[in-house]
Amino acid sequence: MPDKKFWAGKRVLVTGHTGFKGSWLALWLSAMGAEVHGIALDPLSEPNHFTLAGVKDYLASDHRRDIRDGDDVSKIVTGIQPEIVFHLAAQPIVRVSYKDAPYTFAVNTMGTVNVLEAIRLTDSVRVATMITTDKVYEDQHWPHPYRETDMLGGYDPYSASKGCAEIVISSYRRSFLEGQGKSIASARAGNVIGGGDWSEDRLIPDAIRAFSTGKPLELRKPDAVRPWQHVLDVLTGYLMLAEAQWRKPEEFSRAWNFAPDTSSEETVGFVAGHMAQMWGDKAEAVFKPNPDDPKETALLRLDSSLARTHLDWESNWPIMEVLKNTVQWYKTAVEGNSIMRDISLAQIADYCGEEATTTGGQKQKQQIA
Repeated sequence: MPDKKFWAGKRVLVTGHTGFKGSWLALWLSAMGAEVHGIALDPLSEPNHFTLAGVKDYLASDHRRDIRDGDDVSKIVTGIQPEIVFHLAAQPIVRVSYKDAPYTFAVNTMGTVNVLEAIRLTDSVRVATMITTDKVYEDQHWPHPYRETDMLGGYDPYSASKGCAEIVISSYRRSFLEGQGKSIASARAGNVIGGGDWSEDRLIPDAIRAFSTGKPLELRKPDAVRPWQHVLDVLTGYLMLAEAQWRKPEEFSRAWNFAPDTSSEETVGFVAGHMAQMWGDKAEAVFKPNPDDPKETALLRLDSSLARTHLDWESNWPIMEVLKNTVQWYKTAVEGNSIMRDISLAQIADYCGEEATTTGGQKQKQQIA
């Protein structure tokens, strides 16, 4: 688990803090006592976790900027003088990358260059944890998990843009930042689910939109298998990696995979069916293929043995616990009777085996159906 004492008082910059993972990360960091700053565009969906959980209220500064503007990014970073940077800002949707490949490469590849250049020019930065994706690997059509040393590639523009970002990260690390005593690592994870994601073309948000309006969820590929993991599992990996980078910068400056073990691999149909059952109200999922779907890798596994061995990281919640917490968050949000900041903090506390304190100062235990 993350070390609360480590994060207390740390000045942290999160790019992409208005996004799904970024808003959860910013909230968690603030709850541990960090001074959190953010650079991002406005949230890409309405509703969204950033707004519903009131994450803005927890920030020391909130900069709505485009990371394609390198000068702007450098001015903000040098003004904040962060000690630790988490880079999550990205164009994250595969279908969008087909519609606008130049924009995707500009954000995901050159945006990463701009963030790294700002880090290079800012003496205060000791650690940067750069978030890419599990899709950076060249698809070898093999069943065994990909290791961090396997070939980078990417069929679709999104995956390729993130593969390019990995090469950029490695180049900056070896060419500039190691000599400055800065630790630069990349983190690769995928199929991250949890409350607060309303992105387009993703199973969980599509399910919630369907269930909450009394419509059936249409599944294009119900037999596709994915290694599902909760957002808090992945963020735990990011936080533990950054802590390790701080303590042993040279040893942990490399790429890291974060993925659950095979027990969390389930079909899309399995996940959708159990979510419908947990949701109730006659929610259902039906098969409806779409010939216009973009090509994606059928099954992509990551080998996370490095993170398990050297960071002592592992997924904390099994798949059914992941689904229960995910459905509970969304159902509470849709009902509109609770403060989603409190629900989010309660889930973080429950994940860590602690009691949560609500915005009203009362301790609570999260109730999971």
